[in-house]
Amino acid sequence: MIKDKLTNADTYYGISERLKQGFEWLKNNDLLNIPDGRYLIDGEKIFANVQSYITKDDAPYEAHRRYADIQYMIKGLEKVGVTDYSNCTTDKEYDKEKDIEFLHCNICSSYQTLEEGEFLVFYPQDAHQPSLTPDNKLSVKKVIVKVEI
Repeated sequence: MIKDKLTNADTYYGISERLKQGFEWLKNNDLLNIPDGRYLIDGEKIFANVQSYITKDDAPYEAHRRYADIQYMIKGLEKVGVTDYSNCTTDKEYDKEKDIEFLHCNICSSYQTLEEGEFLVFYPQDAHQPSLTPDNKLSVKKVIVKVEI
C-alpha cells in the first residue's frame, strides 16, 4: 500500500509506466466536474471509475488480482481499513470478470483516512475496506483508477 498526495505522484512513476499513466490522468482531468462513470485510459489495461456515494458504517474487505487500485479522493473524506491478504479468509469467491474477491479479515493492520487530494494504491496483497464513515456519514466523490499489473 502507498498513501500520499497527488502532488507527490511523480515520486512513484518509476514503479510502472501504467501507474504513471494513471496518475497523469488524475492530474490532467477536471475531476470535480467529471460525471460519475467509467473512463478508458488505455483500454482494459488502465481505466477509471468515478463514484459519488455516502460513506458507510461497515463494508466488506476486498482484494484484486489483475489490477492495482489507485483510489483518489476528489471531494470529502473516508476511512479505509487495510490489512495483509494473508490475514483474511474468502467470504465470496473471486470473481474473475470483476476482478474482486470479498474477504473476512480478523486483523485490521491500520485504518487510513483518505482526504481530498490524497490517494491510496492497493496491490493484490493489500486487502482493503473502503467507503467507511470516519465519524459521521459523509457525501464523497472518489475515483478508482484500475491499473493492470
